[in-house]
Amino acid sequence: MALQGPIPVTFAMVFPHGCYIVGEVEPVKDFDASSNGRFVQSRDKQTGELVWQVAVMDGDPTLKPAQKTVAVKILAPVQPVPPSPMPGLPFTPVEFDGVSITPYVNGNGRLAYSIKVREMHAPRQTAQTAPTSKAGKDAA
Repeated sequence: MALQGPIPVTFAMVFPHGCYIVGEVEPVKDFDASSNGRFVQSRDKQTGELVWQVAVMDGDPTLKPAQKTVAVKILAPVQPVPPSPMPGLPFTPVEFDGVSITPYVNGNGRLAYSIKVREMHAPRQTAQTAPTSKAGKDAA
């Protein structure tokens, strides 16, 4: 089989309605290496990069409340910094680059996905979301 390991996908495939940060960026604990009160941060098995985690809320309005919040793992040599909060919004919108998913069977016997990313940033403006400038229209 050609697919081995994490499956590369786009941000829009995973979060077509966008997503919002609802937690802090935290290091992921390596439970095998940590012992006697000594914390060891997890490293990605494929890349060797440090693993960080942030909770995000999926913007999909059709999801049940229990399905809305997911953990996203970020592979980075230093702790990633979330985008700045946007005035007037209760949560900070975020986008990710270098997204991959790894399917697995969870403890309830259901299919689940681990989401890993390479980069976190503020949403990019597109033609649909970019503000229009009346001055720019008049100047043309």
